[in-house]
Amino acid sequence: MNTKCLGFLLFFICPAYSDTYSEELFIKPLATGYVYSFFQFTVIREDDSFKHSTLFPHSLGDIIDRFHVAELNVDLTSGLWRHKSWGYPAVDAPSGAEISARFHNDTQDVDKNWYGLTNALSGLLCTSLNFINSANSYESSADRVYRYSNLPRENVCTENLTPWKKLLPCDSTRGLSSLLNSGRVHNANYHSLGIHFRPLCNAGKCKYELRQTVSLVYDSVFISFNNNYDWSLRKMFGTGLFKTCPLADYSKIYLDTSSNSSVPYLISQEPDYILKNNIAVYNLNGIFHLSAIVPRPKIVVSELRPLLYTDRFITGFGQEYGGLVTRIYNDHRSSIIATVIENIPWFLPIYYHTLKVTSNGVRVTPKALIYKPGKGRVRIYYLEVVLELAPRSVTEISVQFDYVFLKWQEYPPDANHGFYIGSAIVKATIPRHATSLTFDNSLIVDNLNSTGSDYLICLKTENFIITLPTPDFSMPYNVICLACTVVALAFGPIHNITTKRLKLTTAKYVPGLASVAQKLYVWLENIFWSKNKNKTGKAAVVKVFVPEELSYHPTLGHVSEEFMKDKMDYIAS
Repeated sequence: MNTKCLGFLLFFICPAYSDTYSEELFIKPLATGYVYSFFQFTVIREDDSFKHSTLFPHSLGDIIDRFHVAELNVDLTSGLWRHKSWGYPAVDAPSGAEISARFHNDTQDVDKNWYGLTNALSGLLCTSLNFINSANSYESSADRVYRYSNLPRENVCTENLTPWKKLLPCDSTRGLSSLLNSGRVHNANYHSLGIHFRPLCNAGKCKYELRQTVSLVYDSVFISFNNNYDWSLRKMFGTGLFKTCPLADYSKIYLDTSSNSSVPYLISQEPDYILKNNIAVYNLNGIFHLSAIVPRPKIVVSELRPLLYTDRFITGFGQEYGGLVTRIYNDHRSSIIATVIENIPWFLPIYYHTLKVTSNGVRVTPKALIYKPGKGRVRIYYLEVVLELAPRSVTEISVQFDYVFLKWQEYPPDANHGFYIGSAIVKATIPRHATSLTFDNSLIVDNLNSTGSDYLICLKTENFIITLPTPDFSMPYNVICLACTVVALAFGPIHNITTKRLKLTTAKYVPGLASVAQKLYVWLENIFWSKNKNKTGKAAVVKVFVPEELSYHPTLGHVSEEFMKDKMDYIAS
């Protein structure tokens, strides 16, 4: 009776929150035998108050509510996504840690909330986001409440994956999250963890969406252990799928079979239905296992060639001057409008007058250009260039910079390893059919069924390492060792001279070689005298001398005058 009354009271007192949760997995074989797996766990909430929640993680909701966050994107990535060989990922993220946030328009002190947000997320995800400050973050030129920063040196490990999985409604015990074995995740050629929060507004009503994503790329030759391109859930993740999450509205696995037309491969299970002629869909209800057998010839051909990709490198030699070059390749038959954003650290001061943009070797004028000069130890250099990429062209953006001297306390512990420079951002609109999976809708199935003609992609270039002029940090150690050695060698004699008195005395014992020779001579003489005693029967006479009766011999030491006389007589005979 008491239980029924308690439930009745809670029903009327506690507000009802209609949170929905879904989990999805998208698998796509890539070129040269790699397999791309994209996990997405989506929670949609209708209430904008995160003090009480059912499926939305309370720890993250409290951070969002406290710092007035409207949108949030956090990515922790290890490895490099190869656009030219693998196409486009669902979420493109550079190596290291990347975070961007947009706060509410009525936020007064945006920087205070930004630093508070990064420190809170640093503790929540066990990352180094607390090192973000004004010297490595920037605000958008068109949006004052937007902030962005990245830490290219951040390492992604199990300490980040464990708290990330705790934000899921079913943790890592049930559902697709049970496939995320930390040992298998961090052994992938590429892995990325993401947290994406945004509002979904329509006709004045807003819902709030939280998507937790995991991107993994495995080498099927490495995981198969028999030198072929066969793959399976157990080979990739170390376990099969045994239990579904009871809190999920639905759980699905999508398999992209677009490469099956060029190199057919056998799938262990028939799909529940086919989507868009090349997407096999599996509804998860219990124990499930999926595998693919790729027959010989062991090659997988990717039919989706990227229309737009980029790379980045540095030029110059020595440690005085250098250059930064970003290349954008447009393989589309029509022109594309692209925006390139460069975030250059303050310790690489660039020369704005050296900025040059060329297309197929011909210098062109950008459609728009925004430049914000940096300031040492305070602000980064911000460069935004809007270009029209010609069809079948290679556009190159180059700028010169200087290498600066840092203070000795500003160098990292491994100063000779170099300094990491974050990636550039390239935004462009391409035809939707150029990519197999987009990220604009809430669910993967909605993205696959999307009928839009264009899609906005955001490409991240690779990071690189530069070596600044580095002092010889071993010199203080060498100086300390040399100084200590000199002091130790000089201290002993000086201390003896200044603290001891020299006094001439008669030596009662002569050390060294003279003493050894004297003892040897006495021993031989005793043997000789003992033989004479046996022959004559007379005992040897032993006489004791006082020090005044002894004289010094350079070889024998202090001896008596009688001994020296007997010695001379013996030599003369």
